[in-house]
Amino acid sequence: TDDVWVRDNGPIYVRDAQGKLVIEDWGFNGWGGKYKSANCDVIPSVIGADTGVTVLNLNNIMVNEGGSVELDGHGVLMATKSSIISQKPKKSVRNKGMTQAQAELNFTKYLGATKFIWLEGGFSEEDVTDMHIDGIVKFASGNKMITMSDSDLSNWGLSDSDITILNAASNIKNEVYTKVILPLTKRDVTTKTGIALGYKGSYINFYVANGKVLVPNYNDPNDIVANKIIEGLYPGRKVIGIDVRNLYANGGMVHCVTQQQPQ
Repeated sequence: TDDVWVRDNGPIYVRDAQGKLVIEDWGFNGWGGKYKSANCDVIPSVIGADTGVTVLNLNNIMVNEGGSVELDGHGVLMATKSSIISQKPKKSVRNKGMTQAQAELNFTKYLGATKFIWLEGGFSEEDVTDMHIDGIVKFASGNKMITMSDSDLSNWGLSDSDITILNAASNIKNEVYTKVILPLTKRDVTTKTGIALGYKGSYINFYVANGKVLVPNYNDPNDIVANKIIEGLYPGRKVIGIDVRNLYANGGMVHCVTQQQPQ
């Protein structure tokens, strides 16, 4: 592979009308052409061939990174425009010429989404993803939306208008989600090797597995706070903190290097 971020370049599993497991192979272009991507782009088709799962080739339909979309399981999709349909900057364009309406049609057809919540997102040299939603929001059962406080969202780079949209977000029945607030780390993150990164870490980038939840930890006082909150959201699953400090120095956390395969 060219990179480790299988959340973005790996297979997206769905079920067809008959309930059969299918891999969707969306296009991947190195987060808008920032990095080499030829080896990563073929990962879904290789996994499909190796595991005998039917692959739906969507490479000519749309570039779509797994970390750029979050679905609530009931028809709502949340995403940032900056990581999907933005036409600038030059090294951040995923889908040249694609409109929001065209993107929504694709997401309806291939992911079953019928309601869309778009944030503008943003761009920074530190964030190759151009503000993926999986560092900002995660949906949980019981009409819950896991996110951060307004001040932490602002610290993370969200605009005031995006924060307003987030706070008003509602489900398919137009019922506002119940917000569950996770903190950022109390301190700026320092890697295991002593490199000061100069910014805080998010706990929202966690991975829900069979019987467990893997949560990014940073050797920070807020690790235990975040782990406890997440434990309350997933009864019956054991929360395991994963020290991601060195991984985070390269731009991602637990969710970024995982991709689930339903049974």
